[in-house]
Amino acid sequence: MTEGTPITKERYRAERSISLARRGLTVGVISSGDCGIYAMAGLVLECLAQQNWDGHTPQVTTYPGITALQAAAARAGAPLMHDFCAISLSNLLTPWTVIQKRIQAAASADFVVALYNPKSKTRVDQITYAFDQFRQWRSPDTPVIVARSLYRPDETITTTTVNDIDLDTVDMLTVVIIGNQSTFNHQGVTITPRGYLSPTLPESDK
Repeated sequence: MTEGTPITKERYRAERSISLARRGLTVGVISSGDCGIYAMAGLVLECLAQQNWDGHTPQVTTYPGITALQAAAARAGAPLMHDFCAISLSNLLTPWTVIQKRIQAAASADFVVALYNPKSKTRVDQITYAFDQFRQWRSPDTPVIVARSLYRPDETITTTTVNDIDLDTVDMLTVVIIGNQSTFNHQGVTITPRGYLSPTLPESDK
């Protein structure tokens, strides 16, 4: 038996899966990407915790998947070779003021940043704000990867820059990766150096 629920019905979906599992059924909750990253694993566990779950019945197993930032990085080269973070620009569940602080902190700390849920039909200003912040902390030619519908028939991957990104090409099916001050492009791939080739790297760290 397969059941599907639309977006915004995530809590119902989690509670329904728990109810079926308590009846003795084996239940799989399917998420795109990795179920523990902006997906259903956390919500299912939260709902169980609210129900004073004993940690054993029903038994829960979380299986890792490939999240959008990993898929985009693999298509683009190796942009996540150094410290990075992910920020969702959706303010449906997180106050916009909190998201703003996270953007500012990530930009100023020179993280490679993956932006999830960057723009919807009605939520268009957040992505503009984000790039306004990154332009304060990144050079204009910092590589940016715009990856849409990864591993699907209509997949598109565009490599652009902080200065030249076309925000009209970004939507909810897109993940955007912004390089740090060391990220560069070479022969069609995007690379963020880890530092292995540095002549000053101590022998103990090589």
